[in-house]
Amino acid sequence: MGSPRPVTPSESKGLASLSSAPAAPDPEEQTTHPERPRGLDFLRTVPKGVAQVDFQSSLWTGLVFLLALFVGGWRFGVFGLLGTVVATLTAYLLGVSWPDRVWPGLEGFCGTLIGVSLVLYLDVRWMTVALVIVGAIAGSVLTSALNVLLTPYRLPTLTAPFCVITSVMVIGGPSFHRIWAGHAGAAPPSATAPGTAMSWTYFWQGTFNGVGQVFFQNKWYVGVVFLAGLFVSGWMTGLVAFVSSLIGLLTGWALGAQAADLGAGLYGYNSTLTGLALFGTFIAVTPASAAYAVIGTVSAAGLTAAVGNLFEVVGGHTLTWPFVLVTWVFLVAVPMLNKIKRAG
Repeated sequence: MGSPRPVTPSESKGLASLSSAPAAPDPEEQTTHPERPRGLDFLRTVPKGVAQVDFQSSLWTGLVFLLALFVGGWRFGVFGLLGTVVATLTAYLLGVSWPDRVWPGLEGFCGTLIGVSLVLYLDVRWMTVALVIVGAIAGSVLTSALNVLLTPYRLPTLTAPFCVITSVMVIGGPSFHRIWAGHAGAAPPSATAPGTAMSWTYFWQGTFNGVGQVFFQNKWYVGVVFLAGLFVSGWMTGLVAFVSSLIGLLTGWALGAQAADLGAGLYGYNSTLTGLALFGTFIAVTPASAAYAVIGTVSAAGLTAAVGNLFEVVGGHTLTWPFVLVTWVFLVAVPMLNKIKRAG
């Protein structure tokens, strides 16, 4: 395995560099990794933090993602921004490395997901605002703790801090009247439309929704906007996300999952993240790694039902746990696999 080293920001840039044609210079990236904040640098980290949900550090991709959240509903845009800003500011004030972690947005993306998920599950209330702030602060500290634990094994934290914080808050919520009274909840589409009969509408909308559900969005056109943001980072990035979502949907369909859940993208979003992680972000791009990534995306879709059933018992949600668990396992296995190489 060699001497351990931390996952560098360059490894987290995603798949933008996979295009066969050289990318035009990005003026914003000419000031990449300044030693300390200058001018509006902190503001630029916010959209980068949103983009890092999908492993991208592009300012422009982040802005498109923010647009997509507001298209999905103002509450998602506002609370997603709140979580991102609080998490990023917390990391900066606590002294997390500015050039290596804060500037590329690596300290913001879990805050984004905490904000979006809590407003979905708890609705728009002042208590939700307070919980997003507290959750983003706790998520920032947990991110640092997991980095200390995982870096020697060359494992990224991924969205694990978000999963832990949101799971704890949602599972514990019913014990607190001021949190749970009047909460929005989020039943799966199959609760009102059961059945496994797949339609063309479910098929094509589910593929786009699989990309959007990474951010808890179930409108196909919002998924299209997110996909456009990924294509801004690189054509291969967008293609991998689209194909990975499709694989997740097809896996769920082949196993007999509820058609309405497939149409909502519930079997595609963990596969989308897993495909992006295992093909170009943390694993070098080769024909063998393409097959490896496909196996990972199928595994993430299959694990989605298991994790969902497990958390349903205690009032939790699937979130991105399948992606985290599958990606960690597949990265840990790499030193034993001569045909698979880590990126970077």
